[in-house]
Amino acid sequence: MAQDNFHVPVLAEEIVTLLVRKPGIYIDGTLGGGGHSRAILQSLQKSGFIKDSLLIGIDQDDAALRQAAEALQEFQAHTVLVKGNFEEMTSVIGRVCAEKGLTPKVTGILLDLGVSSFQIDTPERGFSYMRQGPLDMRMNTSSALSAADIVNTYDERELARIFYRYGEEPKSRGISRAIVAYRLKHGAISNTEELAGIIRAIAYGGDNVIKTLSRVFQALRIEVNRELDVLREALYSGIESLEAEGRMAVISYHSLEDRIVKTVFAEKARDDWGPKGVGLREPLHRGSIKLVTRKPLIATSGEIESNTRARSAKLRVIEKHPEGGPGEC
Repeated sequence: MAQDNFHVPVLAEEIVTLLVRKPGIYIDGTLGGGGHSRAILQSLQKSGFIKDSLLIGIDQDDAALRQAAEALQEFQAHTVLVKGNFEEMTSVIGRVCAEKGLTPKVTGILLDLGVSSFQIDTPERGFSYMRQGPLDMRMNTSSALSAADIVNTYDERELARIFYRYGEEPKSRGISRAIVAYRLKHGAISNTEELAGIIRAIAYGGDNVIKTLSRVFQALRIEVNRELDVLREALYSGIESLEAEGRMAVISYHSLEDRIVKTVFAEKARDDWGPKGVGLREPLHRGSIKLVTRKPLIATSGEIESNTRARSAKLRVIEKHPEGGPGEC
């Protein structure tokens, strides 16, 4: 299948079961190679919902959009693929629905976070320390800021901040100090192999090296693409875009992402009982969603064996309350 060049969709069976329950507008905010979108569309077709359904796929990567268009060709009449960031989800939904004459209320939203296997495996994208390539890491290749800009222009304190904040790297200060010293002696750092060599000289001891490399490269990628800020905004706007009883599913792959998803979902599910000590019989405001999954779902051992990317995946799903419905889950 065409999407195999990107990645096998993680937790696809769980996504389809929890998300596809009726016809409507479905959003795949992280289209990638179209694996999840294809599973959603196949489920809509099998359930007899496809006739009255539309899937809007969003991705900022031109290569992903081309691959997805091929993978979803048989569902062309029921798909609209848009270049953009899921941060722009509300405006994309509004624009597409206006063109189609549809009410811009969404039945299901999927966000599969992080970087795709295709992007990691493409050396010229610069996402991986295991493959020599330019220090790029831009998911949208037309964006101005690259990893090279960060590595070569941020001062020692700024580098340490992002390595610690976005990579939770305990050696953040030592690594940032080594990068700045290297720049002063040798000039600009131009590729992934060069940066990895600097990090290896600081991190030593078997698995520690791999973990440190992973954390630093993750931190740079998050800074380049503003991933956590974009995620937070997309969660709020996505919830707002859902119709009554519409659902949002989010797959995260590291603790920083999952923490944001968990926090936003808990906030939006919580009833507001006002200041402490005020004995109210009814809350001032009801929560706007309920938690479909109180704890995140994880992949089965069988799926992990066939798709190692699923090992760290966590799936959380929420449902929008009906207008005037209860606030408690």
